[in-house]
Amino acid sequence: MSDRIPTREEQEGGGEVRYRMLYESDDKVYIRHIRGVYTRIRKYTGLPLLLAFFFIPWLNIDGRQAVHFDLPARQFHILWATFGPQDGILLAALLIISAFALFAVTTWLGRVWCGFTCPQTVWTLMFIWAERVCEGDRAKRMKLDAAPWSAEKVLRKGGTHAIWLLISLATALAFVGYFYGIRDLVVDLATFTAHPQGAFWVAFFMFATYFNAGFMREQVCKYMCPYARFQSVMYDKDTLAVYYDARRGEARGPRKKGVDYKAQGLGDCIDCYWCVQVCPVDIDIRDGMQYECINCGLCVDACNSVMDKMQYPRGLIRFTSEDELETGKTQYIRPRLVGYGLVLLLLIGAFSYEVATRSPVQAEVLRDRGARMYRISQGMVQNVYTVKINNMDQRPHEFSIRITGKPGYDYSLRMQQNPLVNPGELYSVPIRVSVPKKQLQDTKHDIYIEIQAKDAPELNDRHKTVFIGPK
Repeated sequence: MSDRIPTREEQEGGGEVRYRMLYESDDKVYIRHIRGVYTRIRKYTGLPLLLAFFFIPWLNIDGRQAVHFDLPARQFHILWATFGPQDGILLAALLIISAFALFAVTTWLGRVWCGFTCPQTVWTLMFIWAERVCEGDRAKRMKLDAAPWSAEKVLRKGGTHAIWLLISLATALAFVGYFYGIRDLVVDLATFTAHPQGAFWVAFFMFATYFNAGFMREQVCKYMCPYARFQSVMYDKDTLAVYYDARRGEARGPRKKGVDYKAQGLGDCIDCYWCVQVCPVDIDIRDGMQYECINCGLCVDACNSVMDKMQYPRGLIRFTSEDELETGKTQYIRPRLVGYGLVLLLLIGAFSYEVATRSPVQAEVLRDRGARMYRISQGMVQNVYTVKINNMDQRPHEFSIRITGKPGYDYSLRMQQNPLVNPGELYSVPIRVSVPKKQLQDTKHDIYIEIQAKDAPELNDRHKTVFIGPK
């Protein structure tokens, strides 16, 4: 089987068949440092996310880590709330909300998530910053890589990789700290008493960060990220994205400042290649919309800086829409975007209501499934149940239990004592429910077992089960 596929590139004189490798590794991308509006936006959107990621694990609320996913205990502490496996529906709802938010934002602003807030982008920016600090800007880095090994090259490359490893270690500690407990993790690693699994995951995520942000970079966006592959189904002619204005820019060519280039048949593009040199995914935006483009806006900043130097109007490369390039107008409010927005608002509202009204106390009732489904003693029919009380509040509570059911039935309850349930504890208490045999009219009927905290009546739950008696 051939490892090449034919591609046809249309030209004015007809089509020419060329061959392209199914996969070929790209050369290292040397990104030029540029200043501009979108460069600053990327800094101010990435910095809060970084601060939140690294410092939230160190926050304490009520004597515990503010955000702690305690997998062995099957408890997920998020700020003042504690969630358990039974709250998995909330996680599913949160993922659905995130998906619709991504669809809505992509339809409106294209791949701004990728360009401004994606972790791969943010961490790659930090690694590029380390390169620039230790090795210099683009031209110096290219010259250093081409030069033979020397003491200076070892020092500069060593400094770059040392910073990369420090960032990778901090990233791994913060991420694993959400699950292990950041204070325990740091102390255990420093004293060589960490659990082997904890140490393994720190090493794993440290290597993954070092490899992805240091070496893979744009390869992750091009070949590994699925978002780039299905983003086109969310784009329409009014989606705002980075475009090159070919009508204004063509034909390209160098020229001297102050010369009437219009008389020479040239457009505003001076073919300086700055837009390519600043691109983190190594594409030429002048070739049209490409799936690799992450809408970071760096080519916009680069082109605007060149236009300023040439005293040309800005906006040769800009955030705009396909419709605006063709007709001069963009329809910002359109049915597709409004539909996404309405669904998103409804989902957020329903999710917020569920979280706000969710009780931190939940009960589960298991009826005795033994051979004797009921027992008759002294004219009373008895059923045995196990009540499991899950206290996800931050304080211990003593709970009372009562039975309700069919009107006219005299229910009696026997248990050893009112259960005292500590925070985060799942407490099981056996109970015996009795009904006078003479009152029973059906083989089985529904009853409700209710639990309530004695010191906080608002903490309660009710569970439906079945009471079985003789025919």
